[in-house]
Amino acid sequence: MANAAGRPVSPLILSADERAYLERQVRRHRVARSLSERCRVILRCADGIPSKSVAHELGVHEHTVGKWRRRFLKGRIEGLLDEARPGRPRTIDDDQVAAIIERTLRSTPSDATHWSIRSMATATGFSHTTIRRIWNAFGLQPHRSETFKLSSDPLFVDKVRDIVGLYLSPPNRALVLSVDEKSQIQALDREQPVLPMMPGIPERRTHSYIRHGTTSLFAALDVASGFVIGKCYKRHRAAEFLDFLKQIDAHIPDGLDIHIIMDNYATHKTAVIKSWLVRRPHYHVHFTPTSASWINQVERWFAELTRKQIRRGVHTSTKQLEKDIRAFIERHNENPRPYRWTKSADEILASVKRFCQKTQQTLCHEF
Repeated sequence: MANAAGRPVSPLILSADERAYLERQVRRHRVARSLSERCRVILRCADGIPSKSVAHELGVHEHTVGKWRRRFLKGRIEGLLDEARPGRPRTIDDDQVAAIIERTLRSTPSDATHWSIRSMATATGFSHTTIRRIWNAFGLQPHRSETFKLSSDPLFVDKVRDIVGLYLSPPNRALVLSVDEKSQIQALDREQPVLPMMPGIPERRTHSYIRHGTTSLFAALDVASGFVIGKCYKRHRAAEFLDFLKQIDAHIPDGLDIHIIMDNYATHKTAVIKSWLVRRPHYHVHFTPTSASWINQVERWFAELTRKQIRRGVHTSTKQLEKDIRAFIERHNENPRPYRWTKSADEILASVKRFCQKTQQTLCHEF
């Protein structure tokens, strides 16, 4: 084989594994653009296309194509990787890095609950950029803190399997409703007018506010369709919940079994509620595990309501707040979409098990 000038060029033949690797790098979205470009060069050269044509096709110089062709023939896949570049020698050794990591993980400063980059730099004598590089390399973020809550329900496994089973495989001729209340929604007004967004300037509002009362929203989400039945009440007692159950009963067609998923709030378990449900054998109640609100799908809809309507809303009365909530429900029901539940009960329980094991190992290591 020869190029356009007649100079002989060594044939470039790829093995099946090499071709698969190169094609995989080209398809990946997060691979470095330089590596993706080199892989394309080699793939086109392996197809027998002259270097000049490859360069024109990929928008690079012909010398670039020749360079990576030679590098590949010499080092195969390894030849496409960037070579180590000379730089200033390290000024911190591995033992010092290990000491900084150990100090970050096992101690706190005397005047704070956690280390900052500059407080660690002051304590160790290294520059703050050195501390930043070490923390970034090992994924350390002392300024961040997350919360968790594990359910202590003795029937946790059974309840998870029961509810997830309803989500993934609902019974025939049955309606599955996710029911809960969002209580104490505040009608908040700002002390000064909200300044609208302008080019280069975000919307601005005062951090202080004026309270104009609260309302409580009872909602039932049809798991299959995403349709929501909702009603606002001044309070959230058993009497209001019973009235809401009657609202649900008035909306659903006859001849269907009704499966209600709800939490263990005392309002849901009063004698009057139990009596109402007993008289309607086509109603089946499924209680979520304690401290496991994430399994109730209507909580996802409540989060959407908060984000889109309540958090940045300005309301001068509970009447205005309730009107906006009703309008949000109506707009949602014009084009309802169900939330897709993706994890099986086994996957959820395995994830909880891994978290518990990891937590136990961490505690054992600490003590």
